[in-house]
Amino acid sequence: MTDTSDPDGESAGPDAGDADGDTKAGSGEPVVDAAEVEHVAELARVRLAEEETETFADQFAEILEYFEALDEVPDLDREEELVNVMRADEVEAGLAQEEALANAAETEDGFFKGPKVS
Repeated sequence: MTDTSDPDGESAGPDAGDADGDTKAGSGEPVVDAAEVEHVAELARVRLAEEETETFADQFAEILEYFEALDEVPDLDREEELVNVMRADEVEAGLAQEEALANAAETEDGFFKGPKVS
């Protein structure tokens, strides 16, 4: 993988953009170029054909556009004080052991008895 950009971070030239015009704002360089796709593929240990590299570059550019759209979402003011709308827990009397076991098919020593699991 070779870096085609200038060490100062400027684009490699006027023809650095791709055919679709997907370029970084005002810089003339592609949003995602083939070298970046190849680098990501290398990190993921995936082999890509040349056609796939171009396809993925376009798809990555589209994905990045979606992230840019998120920057345009306005911040909303939070409600400062949240109120718990649930009622407080109240302790109530439960069933006595005999009442709980009353409908059990089998019991043993005051517990439910179930089938053996092998």
